[in-house]
Amino acid sequence: MQYSQLNASEELRKAVERMGFTEMTEIQEKAIPIMMAGKDIIAKAPTGTGKTCAFGIPLIEQVDKTKAVPQAVVLAPTRELAQQIAQELKELAHFMPQIRIACIYGGANVQRQIEKLQKGCQIVVATPGRLLDHIQHKTINVSQVTSIVLDEADEMLNMGFYKSVRSIIDQMKARKTLSMFSATISREVMDIGWLYQRDAEEISVQPVQASQPKIHQYKLLTTGRNKLADVAQIIIAGEFKRVMVFCNTKFTTAVLTNQLARLNFVVDCLHGDLSQAERNKIMANFRDGKIVVLVATDIAARGIDVDDVDAVINYDIPAANEHYTHRIGRTGRAKREGVSYLFYTQEETKRMEELLRLTRNEAISVHWDAEHKTLQQEEAKKEDKFQIRSYF
Repeated sequence: MQYSQLNASEELRKAVERMGFTEMTEIQEKAIPIMMAGKDIIAKAPTGTGKTCAFGIPLIEQVDKTKAVPQAVVLAPTRELAQQIAQELKELAHFMPQIRIACIYGGANVQRQIEKLQKGCQIVVATPGRLLDHIQHKTINVSQVTSIVLDEADEMLNMGFYKSVRSIIDQMKARKTLSMFSATISREVMDIGWLYQRDAEEISVQPVQASQPKIHQYKLLTTGRNKLADVAQIIIAGEFKRVMVFCNTKFTTAVLTNQLARLNFVVDCLHGDLSQAERNKIMANFRDGKIVVLVATDIAARGIDVDDVDAVINYDIPAANEHYTHRIGRTGRAKREGVSYLFYTQEETKRMEELLRLTRNEAISVHWDAEHKTLQQEEAKKEDKFQIRSYF
């Protein structure tokens, strides 16, 4: 279905055209009519299928533009995702200056958020903890909120926000609809649905070849001593301009960042101990190409809105199975092709195999040919090899 066929305001259609969208994704085509009809929805859809527009368009179309009070709330698990959602909603409302969108999350100046809320807004995008703080301190009025959206519901509820989300929903007495968008339908997601949704429409979008991210996945047997050299060789050989490297701990993140900086890579790191201002600056530099390598913990795996990440390197095997999919999902976006590498040691072989099996991913095994300085696929054809310049 084309966006030109959508029964929406002229301002919204112009905004969608300005954003470069012409044809709806499957989740948008299925979800928008349901939400426009005022029905509850629970949507299972993989990352990168256009979920923000799927719920953003109905929210913007349905709010009363003459009343600058919160009427819709979107909850997200991380501040990065909240910022990303708020920015996309602002793009959708580009030709509707009377619509205001507030983004509130932990780690930012509370007083500035209060001032923004006092100026008035129709849509609030928030993380659960900070929104609950505002509600409890009566710095936000949610008495006229009629629509609630939980984005990445599984991740949010699994992160320990279950009680906070329930408390928030309970505060919104005027609620008419509750929509949930989730990569998986966990027990916690089902519990929220049973408690708060009425006759919810269930939709599911499976990855199809046309929309599935094109990510070439490789696994590399290595050792703790060789990991640094492997990272450097891969970045140089692939001539990658924007790379994300994932580690399991803040300590490893900091150490690897320092090691890569000594090797003259333009590198920075992202982890939970940084202030929001520091995180924003690092992400802006990464988007602008001022940083080539971003080393991060899993807290950065969701909500990073960068479409042209060339490669993802799993320096450590993820602690949780679903983190692998979230990590590699940072590349191969916006119909581009991406590459991911999974490092594992001999002792981690069984864990690696379990991870790939449980996440239903496949990775081609590769190894170094030290004599010819090449990274080769197992039983690879000659054209499958790519040259590695000696770095050490």
